[in-house]
Amino acid sequence: MTLLLLSFLGGVLTILSPCVLPVLPFVFARADRPFLQSGLPLLAGMAATFALVATLAAVGGAWVASANQAGRVAAMLLLALFGLTLLIPSLAERFTRPLVALGNTLSNTAAKPGEGAQSVWASLLLGVATGFLWAPCAGPILGLILTGAAIEGASVGTTLLLLAYGLGACLSLAVALFAGGRVFAALKRSLGIGEWVRRGLGVLVLVGVAAIALGLDTGLLSRISAEGTARTEQALLQRVGVARRAGGDEAAPVDITALPVEGQLPQFPAGAVWLNSPPLTREQLRGKVVLIDFWTYSCINCLRSLPYVRAWAEKYRNAGLIVIGVHAPEFAFERDEGNVRRAVANLDVAYPVVLDNDFRLWRAFDNRHWPAHYFIDAEGRVRHHHFGEGGYPQSELVIQALLREAGKSDVPSGMVDPNASGAGAPANTAAVQSPETYIGYARAENFVSPVQRRDITQTYSTPARLALNQWGLIGDWTLRGENARVDRSGGRIRFRFRARDLHLVLGPADGGAPVRFRVTIDGAPPGANHGGDINAAGEGRVTEERLYQLVRTQGAVRERTFEIEFLDPGASAFAFTFG
Repeated sequence: MTLLLLSFLGGVLTILSPCVLPVLPFVFARADRPFLQSGLPLLAGMAATFALVATLAAVGGAWVASANQAGRVAAMLLLALFGLTLLIPSLAERFTRPLVALGNTLSNTAAKPGEGAQSVWASLLLGVATGFLWAPCAGPILGLILTGAAIEGASVGTTLLLLAYGLGACLSLAVALFAGGRVFAALKRSLGIGEWVRRGLGVLVLVGVAAIALGLDTGLLSRISAEGTARTEQALLQRVGVARRAGGDEAAPVDITALPVEGQLPQFPAGAVWLNSPPLTREQLRGKVVLIDFWTYSCINCLRSLPYVRAWAEKYRNAGLIVIGVHAPEFAFERDEGNVRRAVANLDVAYPVVLDNDFRLWRAFDNRHWPAHYFIDAEGRVRHHHFGEGGYPQSELVIQALLREAGKSDVPSGMVDPNASGAGAPANTAAVQSPETYIGYARAENFVSPVQRRDITQTYSTPARLALNQWGLIGDWTLRGENARVDRSGGRIRFRFRARDLHLVLGPADGGAPVRFRVTIDGAPPGANHGGDINAAGEGRVTEERLYQLVRTQGAVRERTFEIEFLDPGASAFAFTFG
């Protein structure tokens, strides 16, 4: 219910987002009609179509994107025709004459010459077309819903969340529609210019169709003053403790002498792939204290908590602690067993890891975070949890308490101090003002490069001067749902950021061919500010699909312009993270 409410509120907030502008003409064009016969069917059709298309797009792959593109073209043609009928009365009369009888039968409302049939079904059809066209700016709440859809697959819950989001947007549009209807009626009464208003709305509809056809709804408009809406949504998420990747907030203090029972350890899925261990069962773990760590190897929050998990596994192993990493992938490449095996070895993870590619354990724990730690007592009961980074002393006290409760007398005391370096070093949270930013169009935010078409090669450009957290592509790229692929050498990504560290999840060319790249900060080589995966000249290579640390600022943190240029084609870029 909390997520449904958040989704609904996120939809309501879209009225403040510029990405709603292209659909406003279609809504206001029927502002002078009865709401129950015109406005309500239009908005219902829009919300239902958006929920269906967004659900399929989140889980259905490229064929759904192609189908949706075809639907958008058909919808643009329909709405362009609608705009022309508003603009040219004689055209409206000619096109609507065959529908008048049907409209009168269905809605029992006579059509006025030049205005078309006031039909519930006509409004519903226009709403369906608008739902195909609507591409809301991907704020934190919509990003959370789409992430969950991609993880858990198509489900009634996913569709309900998206429908709640669409209904929230439609509620705010309905309020605007009521206001628009009153203004429209007042103009007709007092000034007698209803015909000109109608024609003006026709022009606005055609402008809206043109904006959508040119990609301005997902390009230009998505970067105009959308940050305030995103901040409001993020505040809502933080208020109820929901996030795509849990951050560094400390958990509330827990009385470790009376830890509550939060549930039972689920059984591990049969047939799951295990690394560093033969398959384990719940029965085999009885009598042991177990720490379950949900993680994925390109997640910066997971990488920063990993040094503590490794240290606990080593320190308390002889006292009876079993640490099990549950690898739940976020990106498609993290589902590959070979990639995970390589990451486990490179990250020096020696404890058992089970691959949860189908998210069965994720759902069994009702988990929603990377990383997430669940503490299981010797009787197989979940006694404590912690989401995100931080809270390490408290978590270690919980481990010690559960071991003593299990009758262990040789429990080590004190706290571990991993003294981690590189990407695993703790974040400078006080200085970070840049959010995790996805590059694929499914969850992209603050993207400033115009987009004409998706999933095909296109030449991009980006302004030399960017506002904080704006970013864009330069050169020939293919923008895809999960990433962007550079198609010709010289392709660049530019990002204006403020943080000590900048990381970028990258993948090599097809077949694993390495891709050379060069990094600059404010137009110059990074020098002492280079990250662990490049040298002082900013040079590096993409050799595998993982997170690359590209900037580690020395000294004061301030706004900087980051740019990466790929000297070879084929690399894919997935997401920026900061620390």
